[in-house]
Amino acid sequence: MKDLLRISLLILFISGILLIINKELNESSGKTSKGSITVYNWGEYIDPSLLKKFEKETGIRVVYETFDSNEGMMGKIEQGGTAYDITMPSEYMVEMMQEKDLLIPLDYNKIPNVKNIDPYFLDLPFDPKNTYSLPYFWGTVGIAYNPTLLEGQTFEQWDDLWDPSLKQDVILVDSAREVIGMGLNSMGYSLNSTNLTELRKATDKLKTMSPNIKAVIGDEVTPLMINNEAAIALTWSGQAADMMSENEDINYSVPKEGSNLWFDNIVIPRTVKNIDGAYAFINFMLDPDNAAQNTDFVGYSTPNMAALELMDPEVTSDERFYPDKESREHLEVYKDLGLKMLGHYNELFLEFKMDMK
Repeated sequence: MKDLLRISLLILFISGILLIINKELNESSGKTSKGSITVYNWGEYIDPSLLKKFEKETGIRVVYETFDSNEGMMGKIEQGGTAYDITMPSEYMVEMMQEKDLLIPLDYNKIPNVKNIDPYFLDLPFDPKNTYSLPYFWGTVGIAYNPTLLEGQTFEQWDDLWDPSLKQDVILVDSAREVIGMGLNSMGYSLNSTNLTELRKATDKLKTMSPNIKAVIGDEVTPLMINNEAAIALTWSGQAADMMSENEDINYSVPKEGSNLWFDNIVIPRTVKNIDGAYAFINFMLDPDNAAQNTDFVGYSTPNMAALELMDPEVTSDERFYPDKESREHLEVYKDLGLKMLGHYNELFLEFKMDMK
């Protein structure tokens, strides 16, 4: 019994010492623990060192989780099993989440760094007055291609992908809005079309491209293009930038008929538990130094004007990734088409893929 008592006292003594040491360490660093936040983001869509920097500066621990589709992200937030404090939906998903009352309105008194965002990227139709969201990254949908593997072709219009010489050369991203949108744009229609006749014509035209299609895949396209195992890909501008950073032969273009101008956005979902931590994180990510560092790491285009001034001018002046305002006039932002119409797009996309087999 005495031995047990001695052991208990020793444990209490050690625990007390550890608590004192921890308190002194916190005090010497000038901050104490302020809880944690859970950030739900796309994969490889933030510089990990910024998460550590945020933790060090604020004393707020970051739990970081990733998703691979807007729909999967919204479904998990709807279920409410995890208390996410921050997430990054695309523009049409901001609309859908707002309609389902899954987002809280932003308090701009707590986000002074909002001043750094280019007004051009604010007050857009999917979230007027940015009531619920702020832009995180933006970009375009276009064509990545390697002219050294082709016969000198360039891709200034969508119809170039139908060239008979490109048999089994084209890779398409596995996404209904992007592929059906390409078909619509190639015929001069809006990529937000809800006209069933236009959608049918676009799908039928896409089917005639089948001989040229090598695969319909996702992120796997990047290593294929880098390693010269594929010559052409319908892809997003940031993914193209990754390819180009590893293979200098690759180029990227946005066809002149028009394409998608997309946005991924920072929002605070209704599941938030640490509201102050969420605002601290948003404001931190909008700091010019942090935004510039994050943009260099991720490779997509930043809406942060102050960050652009800190970045390599060769990058920020590259109109393939930072198109001027005149070029942007030919681009469209995805609209929320509603679940029924989105389902129709998915059905047409599946029909197109089945026709390839």
